[in-house]
Order: sequence, then C-alpha cells, then structure tokens
Amino acid sequence: MLNGIDVDQLLATINAVKQNPDIARFQFRTDTEWVSGGHSRSSAQGFFGAGTEDSSRKKPFIIEGDEPPVLLGSNAGPNAVEAILASIGSCLAVGFVYNAAAQGIKVKSLRFTIKGDIDLHGFLGLSEEIRPGYQNISVNYKINSDAPREKIEELCEYVQRTSPVLDMIRNGLPVSVTLED
Repeated sequence: MLNGIDVDQLLATINAVKQNPDIARFQFRTDTEWVSGGHSRSSAQGFFGAGTEDSSRKKPFIIEGDEPPVLLGSNAGPNAVEAILASIGSCLAVGFVYNAAAQGIKVKSLRFTIKGDIDLHGFLGLSEEIRPGYQNISVNYKINSDAPREKIEELCEYVQRTSPVLDMIRNGLPVSVTLED
C-alpha cells in the first residue's frame, strides 16, 4: 500500500486492461431532479464497467446543487460551475496519487486550489460575444512528497495528459440533449 492505494491491484488492473481492452469501457450515469428555485438534487449509483453492471453502491451518492443568494438561490449546495471546479480537483487528485503510487512516490499531502472566471452576460443571454461558461480556469497545487521537484512536475504533466475531466474541458465533446415523451 502506498498513498492509500494497493499498488499490486493497480498494476494488475492496468495489465488486465492491456490484455482485454473491452473492460476499459465504462458508462457512468447520474439523475438530476429540480427541487425548487435554483436547487436541484443529483444522484449517482449504478454504472457499467469492466464488462458488467456494477451494483456495489448500496445507496446513491447525493449531490445537492444550488445558487448563492446573490444569484437567487438558497445555498443548498455548490452551483454547477463550482461542481465543475471540484470535479477537476478530484480527478487531478486521483491521477496524482494513483500514478505516484505506481511510480513508488510517497505523497504526504496534496491540495488543489481551482479558480474559474465567468462573466454572466453570456449565461443571462445579454451578449453573444461572451461565452456562457468559464473564460478561464486556473489550478494551483501544493504537494508534500520526498520526490524531487522535477519528478513532481513530470508527474503533473502526465496527470494532466491523462485526466478525463481536463480532457473534456480542454477538448470539448458532443453532448446530445433529448426531450423524452
């Protein structure tokens, strides 16, 4: 065990995917219901992965979403754009500790501070020149590890290249939205 990761199991998983690429295909799902005002509630429970439907989560994870009062919400949870920032941090943290463990690097502590700048003119439909989403996102991190700085910087570059969340944000992807009957 290193960084809370069973390195033997991690390496066995990597080798299993090399041997059978089909088990690398996953489909994650969430359901979101509007509660009131800006408040919504999302849940995540089952998913498909490693060739089978996963039922290991006995109860769904619940994620409350809302807006702050200045945006007419009641602070029942982070807003959606804050959740995106949290997703970046979570994905980078997983990438760091898993890859550090695989390389024999002990991580004593790791913290990401993520900031996003947004101009509501786009969201409010007041400007077609201003995008509704973030104009930029910055990530700062602090790590306590015995590894040399150069090794940490190499690890960071690798983690950025392999982060699913950073990939989706940096490269975009098709999203289809369909009204059900």
